[in-house]
Amino acid sequence: MKKRLVLVAVLVIIVAVTAVWYFTRQQNDDDTLVLFGNVDIRQVSLAFNGSERVADMRVQEGDRVETGQVLATLDTRTLRLQIAQAEAQINVQDQVLLRLRNGTRPEEVAQAKAEVTAARADADLAAQLLKRLQNIEHAADQAVSQQDLDSARSRQRVAQAQLENNQKALQLAVIGPRKEDIAQAEAQLNVSQAELALLKHQLSLYELKSPINAVVRSRLLEPGDMAAPQRPVYALAITDPKWVRAYVSEADLGRIKPGMSARVVTDSHPDQSIPGRVGYISSVAEFTPKIVQTEELRTSLVYEVRVFVEDVDDRLRLGMPATVLISLQDEKNLAGTGHR
Repeated sequence: MKKRLVLVAVLVIIVAVTAVWYFTRQQNDDDTLVLFGNVDIRQVSLAFNGSERVADMRVQEGDRVETGQVLATLDTRTLRLQIAQAEAQINVQDQVLLRLRNGTRPEEVAQAKAEVTAARADADLAAQLLKRLQNIEHAADQAVSQQDLDSARSRQRVAQAQLENNQKALQLAVIGPRKEDIAQAEAQLNVSQAELALLKHQLSLYELKSPINAVVRSRLLEPGDMAAPQRPVYALAITDPKWVRAYVSEADLGRIKPGMSARVVTDSHPDQSIPGRVGYISSVAEFTPKIVQTEELRTSLVYEVRVFVEDVDDRLRLGMPATVLISLQDEKNLAGTGHR
């Protein structure tokens, strides 16, 4: 009799435990949506804008880099020589422009006046010589050859032309440089300065800098390699934001919304979930990818869901399988509050 009572008691306990387990699981299934996916992060491929040999590679795979940190440099010897040449050319053009702006020096004006005085004296002497020969020719008792007269006339014209040329030079010296000449010199100087700025900009591009806080995923070149815009030097993994790409069936699509809280669990840390939230739900259906391992979803149409996580301990890696637990209780509470 006692054995029967004990057996009945054991059966009652088993039934009670089974009922509690069933209703608890049912309740959990109703309050939590389980999705399967993989960790996904953005990546950046960095390359130099110029073509030159790599001089220095400063980081390795796995190193954390910050925004603006120099990751690699190119050989700058040729470019620095070009910059020095451009700076020397600018100095020459700067002096030319300064000379034009300052105008003619007083000493140059005085020199031009002296040349006018000397040319006038030559012209007067030539005119006197021609007049003397002409007077001799008109005298009845003296004779002058035609060759001497022609030579005197030519000398007088040359002397007069030289006088006029020196007078014009004096006028130009007094007036100073033309505005057009000054403007031309300024334009040439601006062109040289722009070329120098371009060379300095190219020099700054010879340093490869990180555009964002990230982790070095791949180091693709080494010192001595020829870099080019088409050849990536580093591949960076952006650790923030980080998300899990999962897929939800059409039946469960209406149960989730962007902003809902979620937890992410991985095989390496099954007892340590990572908090997250639903950030993106695709509006286009697609066939279930091969990475989704649940049998009932392999041939079904599903919708992509991105669950953004707060991985402060950096436990998640690119491509790592993960289980997403989306809490539906918050949505129910919000819905109940709304109905009230």
